[in-house]
Amino acid sequence: MKYQNVIGIDPDKEKSGVAFLKRSTRQLELTNLAFPLLLDYLQHAKKKGEETHESLIVVVEAGWMNAKSCFHAAQGKQAEKIAKDVGANHETGRKIIEMCKHYGIEVTPHAPLVKCWKGKDRKITHDELASFTGIMGRTNQDARDAGLLAWTFAGLPIRIKP
Repeated sequence: MKYQNVIGIDPDKEKSGVAFLKRSTRQLELTNLAFPLLLDYLQHAKKKGEETHESLIVVVEAGWMNAKSCFHAAQGKQAEKIAKDVGANHETGRKIIEMCKHYGIEVTPHAPLVKCWKGKDRKITHDELASFTGIMGRTNQDARDAGLLAWTFAGLPIRIKP
């Protein structure tokens, strides 16, 4: 892996899940940021990387890469709201990629990871993520998804400890 630092982003119309992974130490930091703060964060990360001469890549979950992007069983008005939210999340992801390119930050879209975990809708739980990353404190689903994306992209091992 040629990148020393990986930022994983799970885009959301309100607050995107953001993970910063320092590959050499496996230090993983998770947060959630509204779009304007995320843009500030990306510029800061780029500047810091330039100062320390460490390579950086941003990996954005790109749900639009799936043939089917909404797997919810809802119907009627509820289904319409979910579809609008999914579309807004996709557009947020596209805009994040566009802004990274504008800032000169290396960026790549990444298809959503396979959902094979113990959480709701087979998403990763805090305990599962903590078991192989050592992450502490509270996390929400968007931040965990961003962390898993960064960890997986970096090629680090996923070993669930009982």
